[in-house]
Amino acid sequence: MRRDRSERIAAEATAWLARLESTGRTPSTEAGLKAWLLADDAHRRSFERAMDVWAIIPGAAELLAASLSPARKRSGFRHFVEHGRALAMAASLLIMCFVSGWFLIDGSTTYSTVVGEQQVATLEDGSRIALNADTKLKVHYDKASRSVQLDKGEAMFEVAHNARRPFTVEAGNKRITALGTSFIVRKTGDSVAVILLSGKVRVDTLDAGTAPRATATILAPGEQLMAAAQSPEVVTRTSAEAATAWRRGQIVFDETSLSAALTELGRYGGQHIELADPRLGGLTVSGVFATNDTAEFAHAVAALHDLRVERSDSRLLLTRR
Repeated sequence: MRRDRSERIAAEATAWLARLESTGRTPSTEAGLKAWLLADDAHRRSFERAMDVWAIIPGAAELLAASLSPARKRSGFRHFVEHGRALAMAASLLIMCFVSGWFLIDGSTTYSTVVGEQQVATLEDGSRIALNADTKLKVHYDKASRSVQLDKGEAMFEVAHNARRPFTVEAGNKRITALGTSFIVRKTGDSVAVILLSGKVRVDTLDAGTAPRATATILAPGEQLMAAAQSPEVVTRTSAEAATAWRRGQIVFDETSLSAALTELGRYGGQHIELADPRLGGLTVSGVFATNDTAEFAHAVAALHDLRVERSDSRLLLTRR
């Protein structure tokens, strides 16, 4: 049933691409496409995959770019006469890719956010991924497994249970296997953190390649595993409220150095905060702050440590009094 639905959506995505090519971007076509894309996240994902396939078919990318460009206002009939054969061939290849299941087998999708942006993605099995700011990951689903490669940043995973299709997340040299659960993974440089919110996860350390070592760490809810390159793993208790604060537009610091706090706060955008004296970075800060109000944070730190805030159009400068 799920495969039939995927094939139907893929066929609809192909039809929309063909309509764009044959009629151009008319107001009615744009309105219809927008309504179809908004009706279901699966529609959007299938259309994006169709665009990807279209782009790798020789000559199709140029045709598509020309038809989608508002600057190229050509006659629909003339466009059909000049490019009809190439368009028909490209569309046929696109349909063959979907019908043969090429995309249904290689179900890889990349999700990313920039500084100050967050995103929630719902996957085909109902699992959800919430991406924090400045994060990039790739999701790959096939018939036997569900895997995620976290390249950078932080993401919260709410995994739909399916014992026959393991759900794994790889970050650095760590592979996290979910057992129907909710957890957070963060990758900063060579450091990886895993926070279990509910359920159970197993964390394996990968040697060169993808073979896991003999030992693994099983986390319980409320535990956090911290691992840096060439350093032993450390498991501690942590607060779920603090770990998920970014989902509520907040950030929690607990005796955090000011330099580290500024680095973390910088992921969420806003006015940049600088230190007049690098030694101020060793000061510590604790509290709950809004991720979208760097001025509030700067004034709170100034009050705590008897500093002064100097404001300009592009930055906030913390100086000694």
